[in-house]
Amino acid sequence: MKLIGLQGILTIVSHLIFIALAFWAISALHIERLMTFYPRQSRVLIVMLAVAIGFGCSSFFLDFINNVRNLGYLL
Repeated sequence: MKLIGLQGILTIVSHLIFIALAFWAISALHIERLMTFYPRQSRVLIVMLAVAIGFGCSSFFLDFINNVRNLGYLL
């Protein structure tokens, strides 16, 4: 049971770190300057893009780590 809880915490932390990293990277693009007429929508777009990209990258890395751990079962 502790292993499942630890994996859950690791997943949540990983998702949050990758979302924050994606937000930091997307913020450097200054999308809000391109959408001068819609400043609120541009902020929402940045957050939604950060969540989508961060979640996707985090899921990829977590699946990759899980698959590498499962390679031991081949032997």
